[in-house]
Amino acid sequence: MNKLAIALLVLTFASCGKNKEVNVVKEQAQLTKEETTQAKKILFVLTSHSELGDTGVKTGFWVEEFATPYYALKDKGFEITLASPKGGQPPIDPKSELPDFQTSSTKRFDTDKETKELLTNTLKLADVSQADYDAVFYPGGHGPLWDLSEDKNSIALIEEFYKNNKPVAAVCHAPAVFKNTKNADGTPLVKGKKVTGFTNTEEAAVALTKVVPFLVEDMLVENGGIYSKGADWSPYAVEDGLLITGQNPASAELVAELLVKKLK
Repeated sequence: MNKLAIALLVLTFASCGKNKEVNVVKEQAQLTKEETTQAKKILFVLTSHSELGDTGVKTGFWVEEFATPYYALKDKGFEITLASPKGGQPPIDPKSELPDFQTSSTKRFDTDKETKELLTNTLKLADVSQADYDAVFYPGGHGPLWDLSEDKNSIALIEEFYKNNKPVAAVCHAPAVFKNTKNADGTPLVKGKKVTGFTNTEEAAVALTKVVPFLVEDMLVENGGIYSKGADWSPYAVEDGLLITGQNPASAELVAELLVKKLK
């Protein structure tokens, strides 16, 4: 073999080695990207309120609105932490456990001992910091109308998430949490932003218009939100910057999907 052939052979092997190294670097970068996505942390904040006004009827969080986004996010590798104003076990709205309101996610939850155990040990909201999470999600149920809409820790937490450019998501009655949240200039956080939430007609359909402390739709409009809605009980969600809101229980999956896209 002459010197020219030997030189070409050496260059070929060297080139192959470099290409291999480049491919390894690309694979490692891709793996790092995937691991980063999987490592992102989401805080779920649930209500601690269990009384439906003075009716003597129990309320709390709606199972579908917790279970559907919880599993949608968990199955994609996100790390989820649960919190509530009082800590410990948040109350479940007993109606949400009735056969008529069961879905694949609620059925999964029924047999999920690990998640049920986590629910018994939710963190106290006062002990939570936005710095530890990449986003916050509020499941609904009527409970938030009474406690989370007025809870100072929740209000401050949402404002901190928003100020630090982190998504805030809420579904059904949970957009009630925006009742008292403000921008840095003191204006309502939802002012001028596209939002949705449980409709007045949906509240009337469950005969609770005169029981709830306020109507979610009316509050969002009064706070200057650009409110829109789909057909009653149909999936509908909107995104405006860092805010992601869903109309009703059927919208929980859409809200989770929008949040996943936002966090990529």
